[in-house]
Amino acid sequence: MSNLNGWGLTARLISKHFGALGNRVSEAIANFDPETATEADRDRLADNLRSAAQKLAAARTAFDKEAGDVVKLRQLIATDEQAAGTLAERLASGKIAESTITLFCDELEANKARLPQELQEEADARQYMDELQTIVDALSKQLSEFDAQAKKAMQALASARAQQDLQQLRADRQAQLAGLQGMRGQSSALAALTRRADTIRNDAEGLRIVTDIGQKPLEQAAELEAIRKSVGQPALGNESALARLQRLSGQPAEPLALAKS
Repeated sequence: MSNLNGWGLTARLISKHFGALGNRVSEAIANFDPETATEADRDRLADNLRSAAQKLAAARTAFDKEAGDVVKLRQLIATDEQAAGTLAERLASGKIAESTITLFCDELEANKARLPQELQEEADARQYMDELQTIVDALSKQLSEFDAQAKKAMQALASARAQQDLQQLRADRQAQLAGLQGMRGQSSALAALTRRADTIRNDAEGLRIVTDIGQKPLEQAAELEAIRKSVGQPALGNESALARLQRLSGQPAEPLALAKS
């Protein structure tokens, strides 16, 4: 007896603790992958509905059989009751044996005695069928409500994930902007690039100054040449030897006729 008690206690402990472990594992899976857990719950409800529907189909078949048996038995009893008067006349006229009438009466009484049992079996089959129908209706409603709630939950989950993605993008953008702002003040590469640009700009300015200085005498010479041309000064290349001597000695140039005389 103590062994039986020990085994009973062991079975209860296993059922209790491993059952609780199974519940915790199921909760962990549901938290980790709610979509798959939801599909598993729906599959379980659908399996229950399918099983109940199969039992309901079998119950309907059984009820149809019981109801058919009752109809047949009632028809048989009604037919035999109608035939009883005719058989009485035949018995009185000696056209049928008494033993046959006795067998007929035994069957009629047996059928009448069996009718309440057949009616009870029909009623039991109907009750079982109606209860299964109630269960199927409840499971169908439960599955429909589950689908509606699951749809809302999935929509809420999708909306929450969209918001999460949006906020993550905003956070990433802020981090990128903050990084760019930090680079403006702290990047050694940007600082070196700025210094390089300043050096090149200063070199270009120095070259411009030197070029301007060298360009000024050229511009002045060109200006003087333009003045000489504007006052009609003869070109030195056409000057005669006498005119050149006079010019160099500082004497005024004589007219060409006097010089020939």
